Amino acid sequence: MSQDSNSAHVVLEIDLTLEEARRRASVMEALEADWNPLEAMRGEEEAYDLLYSGLDERQQEIYDMLVAAEVLPRRRPGHAAA
Repeated sequence: MSQDSNSAHVVLEIDLTLEEARRRASVMEALEADWNPLEAMRGEEEAYDLLYSGLDERQQEIYDMLVAAEVLPRRRPGHAAA
């Protein structure tokens, strides 16, 4: 910690490298031994497919506006709301 001689502000610097390493180790420890990241990603894709499927006309308009505004990512072919 240091103080800027030209102002009353105090410069505070914190190195979070060790804390980030601890956080990552805790996450890995919490995961089950048979956790499969590819399977988890496939499950997320399936959830998005369900979430954005079967939209009525107004919902589809809103979805399209959100995609155009880049609030939601554009789904790749075969994964767009229908």
